Parts: sequence; C-alpha cells; structure tokens
Amino acid sequence: MTSPFTPGIAHNRLEPSRLAENFGDLHAPLDAHEATVAADRCYFCHDAPCVTACPTDIDIPLFIRQIATGQPQASARTILEQNILGGMCARVCPTETLCEESCVRMTAEHKPVEIGRLQRYATDSVMRTGTHPFTRAPSTGKSVAVVGAGPAGLSCAHRLAMLGHDVVIFEAKPKPGGLNEYGIAAYKSTQDFAAREVDWLMQIGGITLHTGRTLGKDLTLGELQSDFDAVFLGLGLGAVNALTCDGNDRGGVDDAVDFIAELRQASDLTKLPIGRNVVVIGGGMTAVDAAVQAKLLGAENVTISYRRGQDAMGASRYEQDLATSRGVQILTNTMPVAIHGNGSVQEIELEYTETRDGKLVGTGETRRLPADQVFRAIGQSFAAFDGPELDRGKIRVTDTGRTSVDGVWAGGDCTAGEDLTVVAVAEGRDAAMDIHAALTNSATMQAAE
Repeated sequence: MTSPFTPGIAHNRLEPSRLAENFGDLHAPLDAHEATVAADRCYFCHDAPCVTACPTDIDIPLFIRQIATGQPQASARTILEQNILGGMCARVCPTETLCEESCVRMTAEHKPVEIGRLQRYATDSVMRTGTHPFTRAPSTGKSVAVVGAGPAGLSCAHRLAMLGHDVVIFEAKPKPGGLNEYGIAAYKSTQDFAAREVDWLMQIGGITLHTGRTLGKDLTLGELQSDFDAVFLGLGLGAVNALTCDGNDRGGVDDAVDFIAELRQASDLTKLPIGRNVVVIGGGMTAVDAAVQAKLLGAENVTISYRRGQDAMGASRYEQDLATSRGVQILTNTMPVAIHGNGSVQEIELEYTETRDGKLVGTGETRRLPADQVFRAIGQSFAAFDGPELDRGKIRVTDTGRTSVDGVWAGGDCTAGEDLTVVAVAEGRDAAMDIHAALTNSATMQAAE
C-alpha cells in the first residue's frame, strides 16, 4: 500500500485504546437470555419466507425453535448441515436484504426477528465446545483437488471430506479463508474468527491444505485432472478493475482490497498509515468497508464517490447508513475525471453524471475535493486461463457447478452470480454433492463391469 512518507498520510492518528474501541465487534453477541427473548419473537412459519430467501436453505424456524427450547447445540447442527461456514455468514451475510427482509415480523412490525444474531449465538456455542458435530464417512478411495480456500472451496472440501473423499486444497495466499480472511471489514470479524473457523472446519479430517500454490504458476489444470478424480475451482476474483482517469498512478492512489487486506493482517493498527482526507471510488461493499475503516483509523474526512444514484449502489442501504453514521460522506452521480498533485495526490476532480437515453454520461460540471489518499473499489475481474468456457468474463457453470471441462466444477466469485459469501458456500456445497454423485456413480459402473 501507499508509503507512510506520502504527504498527508501518517501513523498514530488515534490512541491505541480508541482504535481498539473503534474496531470492536460491530454487533455484540447475544447472551443466553437475550437469545431466548429474540427467539420467542419468531412465528415459526410454515413455508417460511425467510428460508426461501436464504441462499443456503437453512431451516430457520427450526433452528430458532431449538434455541427457544434451550438446545443451542442442536440449533447449530441444523444451521451447519446446510452452511458449514454459518458462523462467518452470521457476521457478514446481508441478512437485512435476505432472510430478515422476508421475515413476517418485518411486514407486521417493521422489526424482523434477529436471524443473523441468533445464528451467531448457535454457531458460536458449538465452536466453543471445540468439537465437530459431523463425522467422516468411510473412505471412498476417491480424491478431489480444490483450488482456492475461500468460502466456496472450504464448503466444497468439507462436504466432500464428510462423504468420505480425500481432498487436497491448493491456496495461493499464505493463509486459508479467502475473502473471510482478507476481504471483510475488521469490525465484522474480530478475534481471528476466520482463522479459527477454518481450523474448526478442518476437524472433519480427510483434508490436506497447501498454501502458496497458484493455478497457472505452481500447478496446471491438466496436472490436477491427471492426479485427481475431480477438480473444483473456487478461485475467487483476481485483478482489480483499473481507474481510467488522469493522474490515477499518483502516489496515494491504491486498491481498496489491498487496504482492507493489510488492515485485516495488521498486528498493530497504530502502525497502519492513513490520510487526513480520503476518497473511495465505488459503491459496493468493498467501498463501504474501506471508507468506514479509514474513518475508524482516524481519517478526518472520508468520502465515497459513486457514479450512479444511491439506489443503484451495490452496498445495501443498511451498509450505506452504517457508513454515514460513522461520518462518511456519500456523493452519488459523480465520477473521477482527474487526480491532481505533484507526484502524490492532493485533490481529486469529480464530474457530475446523469442518465440520458439509458446511458450514463458526464454533465460537464465538476468539483474538487482535497485528497491525500484515494482508494479504488470499482470491482474485480476474473483472471481467465485456458480451460473452462466463460460467461460474461467468469466461468460458465450449470446449476450444480459443472464447467465445460469434464471432471471440473467451479463455484463462488469466479462464476457468474451474486458475489456473496453465503452464495459461495451454497455453490461449493452443491458442487460437492454433484461431484460425489459423479464419483460414486462412476465407481458403481466400474464395479458392475
């Protein structure tokens, strides 16, 4: 990231005690009494709309009823049978636009059952025991390579291992977890929860993890196909989209994902440099996470600039409100046209936009903001390689994750669809079930022959 010697960017903007407070848990966990009270608000609907809204199809009324009757361990199992990363999803899933938005209580009272916090209560309770609720089936003798240890890859690996297959995960980064480890705002996942959840998940057995192994550099798809009975690609997204405006290469202009990753891995936040005037370009979750954390680190003025209207922002209204409540200014219908400064950024010039005949265009009217740090959060793209066919720049897959290459499945952000952790978990799980069906059917046919 930017050198701390860039003018306007400095360490130690806030005292350690203030930083610890700022980066504490966004939502305090429920205690047993609070969980019981929250669970009692559920109507336990038949054909509950919250279940339909959940990408992983968790039986939400059942797990809440189990909490209400004092069975948090059973509740956790109900959740984890469908979503093995239910603990992290309880922290980062946009429940306000999924299950909670569909809650009948939301319609009746404009206050849904706190499904996300109840899910966290249940999953935390089982993780505190240190035991794993599932056992591994007898070995099938089949082996599967999983490329990427993010939510999709981990979900796929766990389900395959539970079904008795031997799984080898190849992860490019030094740590497993993918987005959960490197890309989530620090105040949403505290106390190394992502790493602890991976360690807990691996207790199923039958999974070998190799870090620092990159597809296309350290291994090829052809090699994996030769060495394993099946391959699952959970590669995530690689390259950050370029900011095409004058001065985008000045000092102080960085990728938001790198800023977030550095913050997540920092052992001492007082040593993380941040500017006084920070501008984030983009309108999604990454933009909000970067902007809020810049403010929490001590930036005096933080602005999000988004080229379209507020309703078009990728970040939910809840996340937008969270940003503004922390003092972040959101400027909509503005886009960068130039970054000014002598070597390092000093100002950013924004042009107002409007939609004409269905196309977004600049109006010619501009404004300048002081900026000693600019973060790009304008999306990432899939780093394509020779192999599966692509669909709109991502891997084309069937409903069960099959690619155009025999024996190769894919899921998560590298495939077309919503870039959500909970969606990636569902896709990894569903691909694992299809891989299992393919491998066991193949074994049955071979035995018959």
